[in-house]
Amino acid sequence: MTKEQLRDTLIRAREAKQLTQEQVVSMSGANITRQYYSMIENGDRRPSVDVAKKIAPVLGVSWTIFFEIESNQKLRKTSSS
Repeated sequence: MTKEQLRDTLIRAREAKQLTQEQVVSMSGANITRQYYSMIENGDRRPSVDVAKKIAPVLGVSWTIFFEIESNQKLRKTSSS
């Protein structure tokens, strides 16, 4: 999954539930700001496992989605070496 695909998936999931970023943060109980969530949603920051596990149920996605980019980047680096 690319950074753009992650962003699109998170935005679609949030919009499908008719939630604002602020509502996602509030409903998750994660101790983060709306600004930090925005960076997560845009793929600029990766949440901790704890935060991912709190945000994911609000959006209806698997918490592991936040880490799929890193895994794929490592695989690409390994295969191109």
